[in-house]
Amino acid sequence: MGDTNISAVLLEKGNLKLEERPIPKPGKNEVQIAMHSVGICGSDVHYWVHGAIGDFVVRAPMILGHEASGTVSEVGEGVTHLKVGDRVAIEPGVPCRFCDYCKGGRYNLCHEMQFCATPPVDGSLARYYVHAADFCYKLPDHVSYEEGALLEPLSVGVHACRRAGVTIGSKVLVCGAGPIGLVCLLVAKAMGAAQVAITDIDTKRLEVAKQMGADFPVHVTTRDGREVADQVVRTLGCNPDVTVECSGAEPSVQTGIFATKSGGVLVLVGLGPPTINIPIVNAAVREVDIRGIFRYANCYPTALSMVASGQVNVKPLVTHRFSLEQTLEAFEASKKGEGIKVMIHCDKNKA
Repeated sequence: MGDTNISAVLLEKGNLKLEERPIPKPGKNEVQIAMHSVGICGSDVHYWVHGAIGDFVVRAPMILGHEASGTVSEVGEGVTHLKVGDRVAIEPGVPCRFCDYCKGGRYNLCHEMQFCATPPVDGSLARYYVHAADFCYKLPDHVSYEEGALLEPLSVGVHACRRAGVTIGSKVLVCGAGPIGLVCLLVAKAMGAAQVAITDIDTKRLEVAKQMGADFPVHVTTRDGREVADQVVRTLGCNPDVTVECSGAEPSVQTGIFATKSGGVLVLVGLGPPTINIPIVNAAVREVDIRGIFRYANCYPTALSMVASGQVNVKPLVTHRFSLEQTLEAFEASKKGEGIKVMIHCDKNKA
């Protein structure tokens, strides 16, 4: 195995370093994983730059990373469905399993949730990492490590589209063509959406969205939410049944409300300022349901099936690749908004 466990540790705001950590041993119902692929998420960059996201504040050194896959390198007591050598995707949030939320199937709302790289819980951007075995999913031979890591953002898309009620024939608007907007586009299409419009201020991202199946890319050039909504309706030929808002920007949320058809659904995926101004009366009198999502629950098996069956192709999302030793360089690239998804390869033997 070797005796080093290089880990990407956020010591404090703005201070990210590679450190040697002890190799963790799996406890009961846990597995040790030799990490392979870890994607950088916007939240990882946010913790690095700002030291906090809302109430989650970095108060002690924390290993980053939560979009991850690797190979089982040691199995703890009680684990029967995985063995050493199995390639797995890691669902990063482990709930208590006993509260009303967990028992009701909404474990993403569990108050005892231990989520990778959410303070004070360490993430998985390291050579070796230990995780609950029941939140590790064996990858079929034809599904790559990178695809396994991308099941994390893809699961957000699955949860968002489920909450939105996307179904066969739906007309869908996705606001924001970043990584999460793109996975929502992919999932909406896979769930039967007839047409998907997608907005963004960046024409390069819209071009990628078009290549990934968007029917109507809409370039946003104004902060007037109603004006953009009108542009969407003209382009789509109707008001969308469903809007999935992925930017968190106030004008974009306003667009979502104005654009969504009466009786339709707006799902808020992107998180921006804690308080924003929205046309709530417009939503109320037209019975536009506004729903939030928080991560996902029971979505990993669906996301894996979508990728394994070929229904969804997430490979084009990865535009930059770095080694674990190049972590700082990788974070700089992600911070600058270069490409779409930056992937870090942690296994020095498998590039």
